Amino acid sequence: MKLYHGSNTDIQQIDLAKSRPNKDFGKGFYLTTDKVQAYKLAEQRALFFGGTPIVNEYFFDESILTDDSLNVKIFDDYSVEWAEFVVKNRFNPSKQPTHNYDIVYGPIANDKVGVQIELFTDNLIDMNTLVKRLKFTQGITFQYYFGSEKAIVNLQKL
Repeated sequence: MKLYHGSNTDIQQIDLAKSRPNKDFGKGFYLTTDKVQAYKLAEQRALFFGGTPIVNEYFFDESILTDDSLNVKIFDDYSVEWAEFVVKNRFNPSKQPTHNYDIVYGPIANDKVGVQIELFTDNLIDMNTLVKRLKFTQGITFQYYFGSEKAIVNLQKL
């Protein structure tokens, strides 16, 4: 399958050290199957950091998700488990990851995730309300998180 990563640079070699912390699934390299979405993310990145929007394309053999070579977590839909996982990663005060998954696949949280999680942690909304409010406003869209070198080697730049 083809996966896409929106950026403001052509990524020749993935460097996990350059990944930002406190994302939905933690510090890692994120991709999508939606090329249009990747381009929109590339536009945002170029707007904030300069450069030109670039969609980096990769081949990924998805059969790896079901073999035993990698530690994989799959969220098929928005759920309480998914929301708890996102909260843990978004508000991780440590430099240590909150999990040991090589790859995580699941829905993207909406752009206002920080506000919603703050309402939840302040006990102003319950978990079920949080799950509803974290749903991506454009409809369900999935992302792939690659969080280890063991996972990254399975991405072939196209």
